[in-house]
Amino acid sequence: MLSTSKVVFKDYNPKENLLFPPNLSELIDEKHPVKIVSDIIDGLDIKSLIKTYKPGGTSCYHPKMLLKVLIYGYLSNIYSSRKMEQSLKENIHFMWLSAMSRPDHNTINRFRSQRLKGEIKAIFTQIVLLLEKEGLVSLETIFVDGTKIEANANRYTFVWGKAIKKHKERIAGQLEELWNYAEKVAKDELQDTESIDFKEIDSEKINHTITKINEVLRDKKVPSKVRQKLNYAKKNWANNLDRYKNQQEILNNRNSYSKTDTDATFMRMKEDHMQNGQLKPAYNLQISTNKQFILHYSIHPNPTDTKTLGSHLQGFEESYRKVPKELVADAGYGSEENYNLLKSNKIKAYVKYNYFRKDQKSGQIPTSQNNPKLAKIREKIFKLLCTKKGIRLRKQRCHDVEPVFAQLKHNKNFKRFMLRGKTKVEVEIGILAIAHNLKKMAKAA
Repeated sequence: MLSTSKVVFKDYNPKENLLFPPNLSELIDEKHPVKIVSDIIDGLDIKSLIKTYKPGGTSCYHPKMLLKVLIYGYLSNIYSSRKMEQSLKENIHFMWLSAMSRPDHNTINRFRSQRLKGEIKAIFTQIVLLLEKEGLVSLETIFVDGTKIEANANRYTFVWGKAIKKHKERIAGQLEELWNYAEKVAKDELQDTESIDFKEIDSEKINHTITKINEVLRDKKVPSKVRQKLNYAKKNWANNLDRYKNQQEILNNRNSYSKTDTDATFMRMKEDHMQNGQLKPAYNLQISTNKQFILHYSIHPNPTDTKTLGSHLQGFEESYRKVPKELVADAGYGSEENYNLLKSNKIKAYVKYNYFRKDQKSGQIPTSQNNPKLAKIREKIFKLLCTKKGIRLRKQRCHDVEPVFAQLKHNKNFKRFMLRGKTKVEVEIGILAIAHNLKKMAKAA
């Protein structure tokens, strides 16, 4: 028997106008993260940020609106200012946050790279203190770890400290050779000249020496190669030395830096697509966490974690006017200097050292005649780490700080900075850390 019923479709007329415009807020779920972002930012004190604006001229977009757009952009894995501009025209969540305002990508980027510079840390601190007040985190026990994030810099334009040293030694050696040759050819003219130390040379000494050599060899029969070398030295060596001096000032005890981002240092990255240990310009990001919330962050140019703890803790104390009572970290931080630092700040150090696993298997700590002080420190640390609390905190570290890096680098796909320079990079990490905390807060709500 054939059915006589007809197929019925719901009304569909995209060209039909609405009698009243829709309320965007009603179209967004009350527990959506975008509303958490809006509510938290509305409750912040941003007086210092507002002071960066000067009166006069045309009206400006409100900094709270731009801050919400940036934080929600990073929360949604959108890091490009151009993509944020596009989202403000197409995405209902961005449209609601901005109250239908449409700042362009230049405005968004200027706000991020200029206005938030020096202000983002205070905003981040306010949010962490709010989390502590709500009982979601504790500032008493922190878990510390670091990771390397690639800088927004050319991978093939770099300066190496060893190369500078080598070039300076080569110039000094060649200058000494020219001077010795001049002494052989014109011994009488140079007999009253003061001896020159070629180990330490500068542009002034080079110019003086080359001028003196040219004077004594002016009327002498000299091979053309020597003349060419003298002419080249006069034109280039002094300028080269000045350039090397400037480069060494930029290096500032580092072994390398990128020409396109002089704050970035070349480091070996775990995320190496070529699998050949390639060096890339990067920053060492250090974070302190509790219950997978980020409590503090700092950016460092040195690739190893050992020398970062001092300035990281100093930043923590500046933000919260106190230091944590307990600090948990892996063996990368287990140096005598760090143990003494934690002891002087009255912080319990649940920090492993290099041979902790070996000592754990043998059940004893070997004495060291070379450094008996470090051996005593390690003995105390070993006993502390083997207590019930020490075992619990060591296990918890793997589930507290390391998953945060997994969230940032793999789930949020943040593996390379958008901006250049340490101060701008710190702004990016601040926004990213706020976005991470607010997303976890939304899940906990």
